[in-house]
Amino acid sequence: MKIFNFADPLQNLLPYDGTVHYYGIIINQPDYFYERLKEEINWQHDQAMIFGKLIHTKRKVAWYGDSPFEYTYSGIQKVASPWNDTLLQLKKRVEAASGETFNSCLLNLYHDGSEGMAWHSDGEKDLKKNGAIASLSFGAERKFAFKHKLTKQKIDIQLENGSLLIMKDETQSHWLHRLPPTTKINTARINLTFRTIEEL
Repeated sequence: MKIFNFADPLQNLLPYDGTVHYYGIIINQPDYFYERLKEEINWQHDQAMIFGKLIHTKRKVAWYGDSPFEYTYSGIQKVASPWNDTLLQLKKRVEAASGETFNSCLLNLYHDGSEGMAWHSDGEKDLKKNGAIASLSFGAERKFAFKHKLTKQKIDIQLENGSLLIMKDETQSHWLHRLPPTTKINTARINLTFRTIEEL
């Protein structure tokens, strides 16, 4: 059974101050992996510390890695669970397609279009500076947006079911990104962002 199909990425989607490549659909049977991830992952409601108050989101998250990495964002510390076979299989394919290597993965489960992510950069101190972040999408096709921190220029892209997007170089220093909420989507999306944690 042929599952994976590697395609050459298009040119850099960013006009300056960073590098983003969209590889399109690299997984030919994404629904198969969507179901496995939905069933196998230890999903938990995400938490954030906002103005000193602990907030629980509808969106669910999970954190996996080579080691029990501690990763802090939105004021909450998470400890990575060990990889399962499905995640290792997907990690190897993403690494083969992109030429990058990763040691961890943050997963997000959005139940429908009402759940999204506000403008932010993945610039946490635990992450490898200017390292690549690979975003692998399953389920509902959603718009993904970039905004330059100074010029405010915006760039949008549709992330397809089974597609791969790579952000690297100075992207996180100069650009924000978000998953805008929408009333047009009533099905779920699972997103995997493979990352590199700097080990001390």
